[in-house]
Amino acid sequence: MSWMVFALVFWGGAWALNSYLANSPWRGSLFVRVLIPVLFGVTLIVLWEGVVRGFAVSPVILPAPSTVAVTFANSTDILWMDFKQTVLKGAVSGFLIGVTAAFVTAVLIDRSAFLTRGLLPIGNFVAALPIVGIAPILVSWFGFDWQSKAAVVVVMVFFPILVNTVQGLRETDAMQRDLMHTYAAGYLDSLIKLRLPAALPFVFNGLKIATTLALIGAIVAEYFGSPTRGMGFRISTGVGSLSIDLVWAEIVVAAMAGTAFYGLVAWIEKRVTFWHPSHRSN
Repeated sequence: MSWMVFALVFWGGAWALNSYLANSPWRGSLFVRVLIPVLFGVTLIVLWEGVVRGFAVSPVILPAPSTVAVTFANSTDILWMDFKQTVLKGAVSGFLIGVTAAFVTAVLIDRSAFLTRGLLPIGNFVAALPIVGIAPILVSWFGFDWQSKAAVVVVMVFFPILVNTVQGLRETDAMQRDLMHTYAAGYLDSLIKLRLPAALPFVFNGLKIATTLALIGAIVAEYFGSPTRGMGFRISTGVGSLSIDLVWAEIVVAAMAGTAFYGLVAWIEKRVTFWHPSHRSN
């Protein structure tokens, strides 16, 4: 139980330190804003380690973080191969295709009342389809390699981007549009100089949602057929062979990739929409 006692003591000390930092005069500094979530995450890992070791939990049920770290270090070649197959080939390619298609479709819908009434209901229908029902069909259409996973990702990210972009393009008010008309601005000028900038916060909201959906879609699609590589394939076979430490190592890679992907989009959003009230600093 010494590990459990250490974990509880560490948790109490970290909690007190985080409370102090959150209310300290330096709470607005970048160092403190980064330190607080990092310390909280380290506390959860230490508590996890203490619970597993203190109660002698079987590694088949829940491996200790130290065991997962050792497996991670010893399996970097496998993890890198799975990362390239699932994230770079499946998730990223499907994300780019889906975002491009959704953006173009949103502009067409905004231009045509007929498409607004016709495509949006179909988009709602497609968005309601369960991924476990779509993935086997797309795998049978596009094969077992990354192309079928990219197709699943396209289906998953298309609708959030489409809805947010259409809503953003309608965000400008009548006075702003009338002002553009007084300047003799055509549809294209109004779209580029007024409506697209106003729609950017909505577009990035859809992009941030799509980053997580892309990774989830690529991993889930690999459960229904893939070559002998990929994160979904490795998780499925790892659970079947009771290699739970390797499964958790894959989960760590997926979490890191998803966080980095989301962080990249959020960073671009701050640079592009710096004028928006939500990003204005004091």
